[in-house]
Amino acid sequence: MIIKADIHLHSCVSPCGDLYMSPKKIVETLAEKNIQLAALTDHNTSMNTPAFAICCKQHNIAALYGMEAQTAEELHVLTLFSSVETALDFCESWYDLLPDIRNKPEKTGDQVYVDEHDSILGEVEKYLITSASVSLDELERQVHKHNGLVIPAHVDRPSFSMTSQLGCVVNGNWDAVEFVKPDNAPLMLPSPYPVTTSSDAHYVEHIGRRSFLLDIGDFPLVCHDGTVNLDAVRAGFAKRVVYPSANR
Repeated sequence: MIIKADIHLHSCVSPCGDLYMSPKKIVETLAEKNIQLAALTDHNTSMNTPAFAICCKQHNIAALYGMEAQTAEELHVLTLFSSVETALDFCESWYDLLPDIRNKPEKTGDQVYVDEHDSILGEVEKYLITSASVSLDELERQVHKHNGLVIPAHVDRPSFSMTSQLGCVVNGNWDAVEFVKPDNAPLMLPSPYPVTTSSDAHYVEHIGRRSFLLDIGDFPLVCHDGTVNLDAVRAGFAKRVVYPSANR
């Protein structure tokens, strides 16, 4: 089976995201665009994943939950889990490691989390676009300890990426590597890795703009308990491996 996926999405709790990007609106748009697998990955928080889970279930969309973590190197990494509970637990520990810089909504944007009906439940107090005191390698170890997926984000971008912060794409135990322009992958990858592209949407009109196809074969996408089958996702990733160019 081949499914359409967008696994890098921001909601209204990300200070750089549009307040119109509620989980409800995001999922309605995903359904309109026939996206079957989606992940909510706000900056350094998973607080909107409970509402996202409810809305995805209503629209029969398989959902992953996590965040776009910002490491001590000031680069972004997608961390994805199959359950809301794991995502929230991991997020709570991660939040404690962020610097105690308070958000100023009038200057840096709102950080509101909501329910499935768009009612505001609260605001995240710490400013979310900051770096936790955790290295990239330690983040990878902790996410995999919780059976999550680790995907360095937009590695070919000139900011908050491996190339901007480390000078190149580095080897590691990555489940996949996200590119904005996948044609860059053969020239930038140090070793073979699965390559993904996703919208990194902060506005409704951007949802699905870089969705990708995932061939999961005969694996069921969803387990009996309703969670996404990560073995199916990994099997799909294995068919998206890109090899470094010999002419780099």
